[in-house]
Amino acid sequence: MKEVLTGNQAIARGFFEAGGRIAASYPGSPTVEIMETLKGYEEIYAEFSTNEKVALEVAIGGSLYGARSMASMKHVGVNIAADPLMTFTQMPINGGFVLATGDDPGMASSQNEQDNRIMGKFANMGIFYPGSSQEAKDYMKAALNLSEEYQTPMMVDITSRVCHSRGIVEIEERIDKVPEGFTIDQEKYTMLPPNTFKAQYSMKDRIAALEEYAYDTPINTLEEVEGSDTLIITSGLMYYNLKELNLPVSIYKLGMVYPISTKKMKELSQRYENILVLEEMMPFIENELKLMGIHCKGKEYFSFTGELHTENIEEGLYNAGILKEIKYSKVEKTSTVSRPPMFCAGCPHRPIFDILKKMKVKVIGDIGCYSMSVLPAFEASHVMISMGATVGVTKGMNKAMRANGSDEPIVSVIGDGTFFHSGMPGFVNLLHQADEKDNMTFIVLDNRTTAMTGGQPNASSGLYNETDDMDISIKELLNTMGIENVIEVDQFDYKHTREVIVGETKKEGISVIIATRPCALRYKIKEPHYYVDPNICIGCRSCVKTNCPPIRMKEYEGIDKLKSSIDPDACVGCSVCAQVCPVNAIKRWEG
Repeated sequence: MKEVLTGNQAIARGFFEAGGRIAASYPGSPTVEIMETLKGYEEIYAEFSTNEKVALEVAIGGSLYGARSMASMKHVGVNIAADPLMTFTQMPINGGFVLATGDDPGMASSQNEQDNRIMGKFANMGIFYPGSSQEAKDYMKAALNLSEEYQTPMMVDITSRVCHSRGIVEIEERIDKVPEGFTIDQEKYTMLPPNTFKAQYSMKDRIAALEEYAYDTPINTLEEVEGSDTLIITSGLMYYNLKELNLPVSIYKLGMVYPISTKKMKELSQRYENILVLEEMMPFIENELKLMGIHCKGKEYFSFTGELHTENIEEGLYNAGILKEIKYSKVEKTSTVSRPPMFCAGCPHRPIFDILKKMKVKVIGDIGCYSMSVLPAFEASHVMISMGATVGVTKGMNKAMRANGSDEPIVSVIGDGTFFHSGMPGFVNLLHQADEKDNMTFIVLDNRTTAMTGGQPNASSGLYNETDDMDISIKELLNTMGIENVIEVDQFDYKHTREVIVGETKKEGISVIIATRPCALRYKIKEPHYYVDPNICIGCRSCVKTNCPPIRMKEYEGIDKLKSSIDPDACVGCSVCAQVCPVNAIKRWEG
């Protein structure tokens, strides 16, 4: 039987077919769909964990018991999980273990373009690199098998376009793998000296054994063209983009990009005059070959950043002298009306950033839907780095300002999902060397979902519905930590919320404001819509500046000046526009 699956779905299917039992993840594009799919298999325990570190540890626990296990996360999520990962890879594993990570060439939904092949090598893991949905499923199964055969954790590194692209996949039956249980062996499972000394050599030996496997594995395929003096070494999606050119050159496609067989590469280098490496992002394969002493070229012809499409590959090969002419032309950019990402209609974040923008205060932002506050029309967040960073950054900046004689207030914004992910340690740290003269205001946007990645639950979601099993109160948690000044507001009560935020920024000490409205999209909130009375509207655009999608300026019959209007089909009735209107021209529909 065959099905059309995305790369993410195919990874999940491969884990299922291989007898996988324990899976954990933290939602982050481009890999969210892996866990969403795994939740549909009754045979698999699957969870979205509090953060990537916890997800990895849950999967490690399953593997130690002998269950085939996996953790999935986006590329930067591996940074969060690196602490346990770098030690776990020293251990001989029991149940097959795979870390599935999604790289994002071109940064379609990420703050950087980290190449996790480098992270995989750093952690001493074998790395598979699929380029299609069928390969995603096959490599997942192969990685689990190799993991058990060589007793080593494996990585399946997949890029965003492969994650989301669809392809035909052969569907097979599940082969159940019964866990053998956990046997106490402190030498193997307690990573303290002197056990770690021995583990280092065992880890080195496992990589060496995988390199021997790489010599003639069918995962790596060689397509030789008689008479060709050029060998292109590539992997993943780049292989398929290259094949579209239908060139008379030999190709060595690496399904396993680490470790690469030195013996195999030296043999091939003796047969070809030119060796060219085609890969996205960092020159990972190119550097591996150069470390072997093999003369090759790559990144001098292909960009180190962004995606490489067929026309980019053709241009690089032309510049390298492999091609004599260019057949594909690059699509020229066309001028269009700019349409940056924006908050959804009824998003509870909108009034907060409308208030902050008008206050003209310095705002330290964080990662989530509210990251869009950086963009027009708000431009109301001024620093954005990584999950949970806002709390520590705010403290550090405040201390620097105070030392410089400034008492200017700083506002920090963090979402509820990010608070639970990595914000809590920062809040605890606020109490360390706290000074009553500090002036820091923290706004927690408690919309009770992980909204940016599709509405997955977080630890406060159970406060708003019965289907989620965690209902932690952020206010009570902060109070328990020792932070006393915690105020909850309804941000759709615009005037009161503004008064609270302005008032708290004028106070000395630590203030935390929790904005409590839930995500309108996740919970499908819909109230009677609002409309504009054009005879009262003065065209001041105060409502338009809230950047709500249903609101725009338009011409009304018999009225010369443009007046605002609200699309009734898109309006969810949040009332913010009516509250900012200075002449009460916006009213709730009573029909």
